[in-house]
Amino acid sequence: MEFNVKSGHPEKQRSACVVVGIYEPRRLSEAAKRIDKISKKHISSILRRGDLEGKIGQTLLLHNVPGTLADRILLVGCGRERDLGDRQYHRIITQAVRTLHETGSMETVCYLTDLNVRGRATAWRIRQAIETAHSTLYVFDQLKTQRESTRRPLRKIVFSVASRRELPIAEQASLEGQKIADSVKLAKDLCNLPGNYCTPSYLVNMAKNLCNLHENISCKILTKALLEEEGFNALLAVSKGSEQPPSLIVLEYKNGQKDAAPIVLVGKGVTFHSGSLLNKSSEEDMDEMKFDMCGAAAVLGTISATAELQLPLNVVGIIPVVENLRGKATRSGDIITSLSGKTIEVINTDAESQLILSDALTYAERYNPENVIDIATSTGWWRVALGKHAHGLMTNYHPLATELLNAGKFSEDRAWELPLWEEYQEQLNSHFADVANVDGFEADTITSACFLSRFTKKFRWAHLDVTGTAWLKNKKEKFATGRPVPLLTQYLINRSQEIAAEENKGM
Repeated sequence: MEFNVKSGHPEKQRSACVVVGIYEPRRLSEAAKRIDKISKKHISSILRRGDLEGKIGQTLLLHNVPGTLADRILLVGCGRERDLGDRQYHRIITQAVRTLHETGSMETVCYLTDLNVRGRATAWRIRQAIETAHSTLYVFDQLKTQRESTRRPLRKIVFSVASRRELPIAEQASLEGQKIADSVKLAKDLCNLPGNYCTPSYLVNMAKNLCNLHENISCKILTKALLEEEGFNALLAVSKGSEQPPSLIVLEYKNGQKDAAPIVLVGKGVTFHSGSLLNKSSEEDMDEMKFDMCGAAAVLGTISATAELQLPLNVVGIIPVVENLRGKATRSGDIITSLSGKTIEVINTDAESQLILSDALTYAERYNPENVIDIATSTGWWRVALGKHAHGLMTNYHPLATELLNAGKFSEDRAWELPLWEEYQEQLNSHFADVANVDGFEADTITSACFLSRFTKKFRWAHLDVTGTAWLKNKKEKFATGRPVPLLTQYLINRSQEIAAEENKGM
């Protein structure tokens, strides 16, 4: 899909289709008014007949509108103008893109980015339109022998900006939107692959490929032998039952000041999760256990976006990759000495996130990081609490929480913070080891983060639980979402802008 931005009047566009908005009840947007004027009230007369009310979700495709140069004019319902917020805007863009794709326009000039979305400027409208268009047209059919095809698919969208003065801002937003959308697709494709394709070795190769694409990314792989030598016993315990060898992927993106502390992203990479000896219940959809590597995919996607945008930062991606199956698996009650030296009593072999992430977080200490963010499908209870809309966020450093929450609000990839009070830590006390890997059902999302916090005493850290958000859980749309790549990339964009501002002050 090709995206561009331009400034110009809708009636002068030579295109297969021009898209304009209609507010409820039957009120014309500014772009629609221009077409209505040049066409001698052609649109107004159609609306008076009741063909379109302007409700969100409504569309009407017009051919050969008098006075215009486009083959078609697509009218898109935008709801009431005073109610036009973020969610409504995404629905409008989604409906427009879907209609264009299904009606053979192939290329279009879209004026929906000129709409007055409450509290949102041009850059946001352009970027969200591009990311939404990508998401609307995403299909995962790589493993199908017979693929559905659209005879004349949508190939190019030109988004409008109100004036030429806004073009530089819009072009930067367009670049960010396209790179983030591509990186979200990378994450989606990885997550949607089944466990017999996306193995630990497959993720290792994907990391190497990413490294080969960018000069400022280097890749280091800690194999099973090195993990044993270093003492990654918690990570190794999870992989014991599988014939697939475990690895620790370390990606280093260097584009900041040489001595600047890196931001470290740690992504859980369990390519398939059976629950080990403590089997998953029959109520769980076992086919969804392939999504247990969505944290790893998010790190790969974010590193890719960071490199494509050439952000002036140092970023490290650490990805522990394992397969968790039965056989020689770790038993409930086993006690493991982690990389940090802390002993862990394995109460529940189904709570494997804590084990592999504890060693990965300990490894992150070596970088003397500015901040560390781990991303994991940790606990199903987060989905019960807040569903598919918000990531769970827990941290030992409140300013980092604020930065991530703000990045989520701008990128429309939101998170919600939960407490890490000392009272919850007490639930992880063990009779036999330094800490238990799980407490039980009570506040399970929080205690899982509390466990990880035991391994983050030497740096500022945040935990993102993406169990409810990393994939859609219904039979109609059981696909990965690519989240939280937008949130993490926006956080890094914001951080790079802050660093640039600090450097300019010092000049």
